[in-house]
Amino acid sequence: MELTPAELTVLGLVIERPQHGYDLEQVIEQRGIRQWTDIGFSSIYYLLTKLEKRGLLHVPEAPTAAKSRRVFHATTAGREVAARTALDLVAEPRPIAQPLLVGLANLPLLSERQYTRALRTRLTQIETRIAAIQAARRAQPPLTPAAREVFSYSLSLLQAEKRWLAARAQVPDDEQD
Repeated sequence: MELTPAELTVLGLVIERPQHGYDLEQVIEQRGIRQWTDIGFSSIYYLLTKLEKRGLLHVPEAPTAAKSRRVFHATTAGREVAARTALDLVAEPRPIAQPLLVGLANLPLLSERQYTRALRTRLTQIETRIAAIQAARRAQPPLTPAAREVFSYSLSLLQAEKRWLAARAQVPDDEQD
């Protein structure tokens, strides 16, 4: 893979429309992108600078104003690398680091009641996340095919986890630790 998921996300947004860091923050927030990727506000400028140094972005007419007003444009190389990386990410399954699996592997450290409570807490949080993604989807103008797929896949994964959690969190509340 030529780009990290965070790099590809930022580069892809700039390919959609040249923009500066603050614009990117607004788009990331409006689209609910933080529901499925880890891009903090402070890392946006870091990623832009990194992509610019690699020749994947450029600023045609760099203003003398603050860095936040530099409007970034994708280069031809940036578009090519983004397309290759996106194709690779779609085509090739990769293991996903899932902290839940680490917790499950250590179940002997928990009582049945603690485990059930943790499952119920996670279930509530997953339901909240599903609602947030659905709200973000409804708040968007007509969705592009790419946005539609991101929302669809994200919701499918969360709904599958919700079903799994609901099936396992059935231990009565009155059981003792």
